[in-house]
Amino acid sequence: MSIFFSQSDYLAMFREGGNQQQSNADGSDKYWYYPTHLGRGSIREIKLREGLELTIASYQLYQNLIVEIPEREHPLEYEFTVIGEHHRQLTGADAENYFFSGSGLADKSVNEYLAGWQVLNVSFHLEPDLFRTWIGDRLEQAETIIQELLKDLNSVRYTHTATPTVKMQTALQQILYCPYRGIIQQIYLESKVWELMALHLEQMLQNSSPNLTQPTLKPDDIERIHHAREILSQCLCNPPSLKGLARQVGLNEFTLKQGFRQVFGTTAFGWLHHHRMERVKELLETGHYNVTEAAREVGFSNRGHFAASFRKKFGVNPKAYSLFAKQPKD
Repeated sequence: MSIFFSQSDYLAMFREGGNQQQSNADGSDKYWYYPTHLGRGSIREIKLREGLELTIASYQLYQNLIVEIPEREHPLEYEFTVIGEHHRQLTGADAENYFFSGSGLADKSVNEYLAGWQVLNVSFHLEPDLFRTWIGDRLEQAETIIQELLKDLNSVRYTHTATPTVKMQTALQQILYCPYRGIIQQIYLESKVWELMALHLEQMLQNSSPNLTQPTLKPDDIERIHHAREILSQCLCNPPSLKGLARQVGLNEFTLKQGFRQVFGTTAFGWLHHHRMERVKELLETGHYNVTEAAREVGFSNRGHFAASFRKKFGVNPKAYSLFAKQPKD
């Protein structure tokens, strides 16, 4: 059975029910222990400087939690997550994934936290003004993709999820096992935060480098690729194969495949998958479809595959999301 919370209620309960301790006099390094009815573990918050905070959470829940996160203004964020088997002790040696976010407007979401699993989460939150100060005049000369990390608060933020590199893993280990105390600890940890930022920027630039083998698209090709997208949008349940789609719009398969990525920043399959999942989410929110019906409506025949895909995209399984969508709203 899952427990439902709004983000504000969850944080208030955690702050009030957890046992807070300070490890230094100025209160910049704080611990909270999980309320005993929720689980076991702790969250450590370290304020490295104004506008930069590091959080280390290690916990195991007793019940599934579903937390509704509202639309909100969001700082830059870097988050590593390790999830281990039940009762397994985590050392932080192998982060499964990391999430990076620029500043801007974060959409509302529903997050599910599963009981029994041992979770280690390391994240930092960086205010945009501090990032601007850090990068200085170099921001104006920086590549557009780096400038895109700083969005207006009414603009959708940049996000990226990937497997951390070996260098990122090493920096994560050094954060978890910092050998210093006091001001030296803060200097050391902040240096690791900026190191991780540099490593992600390096990865961003490598991924955005132009591929010299990409075909040069003619205006007519671009028009045909847009037509291909329209066909996919009308055939979410039973889309054509890539070869069939290429034939319908009058392109060869290679040009369609490479051109679709150039024009829309993703593959035709990736675009189709994203919009199928968004459509399922909309159907579940109406309350008129159960999970199986919604999945079939957009062409998913394998319920297990669909559930795994939904959870990967939205961070919650479709059944839990369906139940949450039916909850009365204040």
